[in-house]
Amino acid sequence: MVDLTSAQNALKDAYLSAICNQLNTKTNPLFAKIKQSSSDVFGKQIIKVAPVGINGGIGAGTETGELPTANENNYAQFKTSLKNLYGTIEISDKAVRASANSGAFIDILNCEMEGLLSASKFNLSRMLYGDGTGKVGTVSSYAAGVATMDSVKNFIEGMVVDTYSENTLDNKGLRIAYVDRKGKKLYFTSTPSTELVAGDVLYVQGSKGNEITGLEAIFGKGDIYGLSRTDNKWLNPFTSDASKEISDELLQSAVDFLEENTGSNVDFITCGADVKRAYQQYLAYYRRNIDVVELENGYKAMSFNGIPMVSDRFVEDGTLYLLDTSKFTLHQLCDWEWIEGEGGKILRQKAGYPAYTATLVKYADLICDQPNGQAKFTKIQGTVTNPFGANA
Repeated sequence: MVDLTSAQNALKDAYLSAICNQLNTKTNPLFAKIKQSSSDVFGKQIIKVAPVGINGGIGAGTETGELPTANENNYAQFKTSLKNLYGTIEISDKAVRASANSGAFIDILNCEMEGLLSASKFNLSRMLYGDGTGKVGTVSSYAAGVATMDSVKNFIEGMVVDTYSENTLDNKGLRIAYVDRKGKKLYFTSTPSTELVAGDVLYVQGSKGNEITGLEAIFGKGDIYGLSRTDNKWLNPFTSDASKEISDELLQSAVDFLEENTGSNVDFITCGADVKRAYQQYLAYYRRNIDVVELENGYKAMSFNGIPMVSDRFVEDGTLYLLDTSKFTLHQLCDWEWIEGEGGKILRQKAGYPAYTATLVKYADLICDQPNGQAKFTKIQGTVTNPFGANA
């Protein structure tokens, strides 16, 4: 007979290690490349010392002349708070009792865990490419209960969102019933209590300003890690918004620039699916084979000069990043853990409801030690010109 006690033991002993492995290595290829560490975590904050430039005590001189003046390394102190990442499952009391003697409870638990993993991977990937605000889209128009969005890349059926108008919370806990990806429209399971208008911003439920410092934050304009970009210009990555076609020359020029000017070693390229297709088209025009590299954890990717190139659904169209992943660390208080209640209980009754819930948690944030060693292109054209003509 399966009861709550045996289910809790299964969650703690059998499921947890599998969940940790899946989320840490199977979320997406970029997340799997980033190292995770509990170093530099102090209480609720991450405080990290990052080197800037090189030691200044180097020079050449005469046989009897003065030695170079000692100048220690330059350092900057990065400071950010640990972000609280949660995932919750819920099982009704009725389901527990109905399946206790049949063994079906294990099937219910497996189903819930698969759903939790799927949702967690989706949101971790989205956050990795996000700006840390939790923003998932902006309303372009609203009519007859349907919201037309600027983009629907960050949305999926079942997601729960809050809506804000000029930083004022208008609707809390709206659930998405259907995403019309061609028409960029959202349908909700219930009518918003406050009607949406153009310019309203949607955030993942309760996440406004609380997500990890993703790539868009690193490539953004505001302060980062408690430092001003204006006063610390080395915090600014290389960016280009010139409309260009994808080519080996474009990629190599960025790789060379980063290596020559920052010492960065680009080991990962990630882009929108349209950019990947354009690069495949470019290779086809020049009768070039598509080289494929096998990454850790079973991922495969096309490559540029041995550097893996991976497309991701959360990268905007026309966008391409060149990254030195050795400069990224996910600093964490601990790996994924279950929140335990009295007596170490993982499954607890939901107050006022005939249901039991369990919550997975991780306290972490992403830090890039060398933001200026990374590059981003936008407005990459989705097609390339055939250099040999239309009939080649």
